[in-house]
Amino acid sequence: MLLWFVGTAVLTIAWVFRDPRFDYRLLVVGSVLPQVVDVWTGGAWVMHSLLAPIVTLVVVMLATIGRRQLRRTLLGLPIGMLLYLVFSGAWANEDVFWWPFTGTGFDGDPLPAASRGWWTLVLEAAGLGLCVFIWRTARLGDPERRAWFRRTGQLDLARVVH
Repeated sequence: MLLWFVGTAVLTIAWVFRDPRFDYRLLVVGSVLPQVVDVWTGGAWVMHSLLAPIVTLVVVMLATIGRRQLRRTLLGLPIGMLLYLVFSGAWANEDVFWWPFTGTGFDGDPLPAASRGWWTLVLEAAGLGLCVFIWRTARLGDPERRAWFRRTGQLDLARVVH
């Protein structure tokens, strides 16, 4: 399940920040990174804890002192990771979400998407709809707009947020 996280993250940031210069590329990566990494561990693990995006945020902030433009770009990664935790429902599993504050081990908890059953298909279909909406709203069917997005990470979503 990936499209649900991409669609919800992009539209949330477009609506909350309303910044036409926001770089969505790393936001998209961050919004799927916890699932992509933890699928290899066999279940919900460190990437499904609040610690992972917080540590990522601290590293980005410290590594980009005095480099404002780089910081603006890299902040999409921890923001996307935080939004993944929200839209995956990872916060519902206290032991994993609050790790290591609630214990030091993981009990083989499944990924949130795996524990939802058939609802995963419903959410992924909704995510596909959100991604189609973003594609059309940002006019990414136009090759010049796609090239602009690849180069800058910016999407024209002004009609969504105003």
